[in-house]
Amino acid sequence: MNYNLPSLASKYEHTDFLNGDPSWFMHQVEGDTNREIMAFIASTISYGSRKQFLPKIDSLRINGDYVKWLKNKDYEKIVPHTDECFYRLYTKAMMNDFLNALAQMIEQYGSMRGFIINVKEKSPKPTEKLSALDAVKAITSWFATHGSIGVIPKDATSSCKRVCMFLRWMVRDNSPVDLGLWSDLIDKSTLIIPMDTHVLQEAERLGLITSKCTSMSAAMKLTQKLREIWPDDPTKGDFALFGLGVDK
Repeated sequence: MNYNLPSLASKYEHTDFLNGDPSWFMHQVEGDTNREIMAFIASTISYGSRKQFLPKIDSLRINGDYVKWLKNKDYEKIVPHTDECFYRLYTKAMMNDFLNALAQMIEQYGSMRGFIINVKEKSPKPTEKLSALDAVKAITSWFATHGSIGVIPKDATSSCKRVCMFLRWMVRDNSPVDLGLWSDLIDKSTLIIPMDTHVLQEAERLGLITSKCTSMSAAMKLTQKLREIWPDDPTKGDFALFGLGVDK
């Protein structure tokens, strides 16, 4: 197949992309800390049918201060600690535990950015930008050790698609879609393609990879191929692979 991936990426990376995409939600709140939290919540629920998960994200959207919302556990009005289903594999108890772990992060570090700054300062090279993989490992480790199971992967063995998507939103700058709030903390060239089954299939059809299942290893291999096209910005290819599915 002969597709012009740079052309596809340019075609789809514009403000219209936000319509019907979970990234839309982070643009609807004010303040960087609120945007981080809304983006992270939106990313964790973004799987399956958009018609089903977008309303679930919307149910957790507020027009105020997310830090207070988490600190006061106001989310328990929406997701009390019960076994009732919230969305697909997530029970309300799982979402409650997830938001509680997020609240603990905000309580300790002030913001998700504060958490990443702490990870960076404790890294072997604190004066240099953090790699995306180190950020993924830190985020998954936090939730695994703070009582949240099933919403955030327990480690970075799986493709961690939704965490990688969140990091794309936070790190990529000069984009009409991505926020770029952490562009000074994490090296954009190290971002990892958010890989799910659809992305894997499209990449396989293009001959970019031969992997048969999603994993962090497969995501890294695909990212390396995309880095040949966009050396400093490999996850720009995310828009191209999205556009490929639409154009077909």
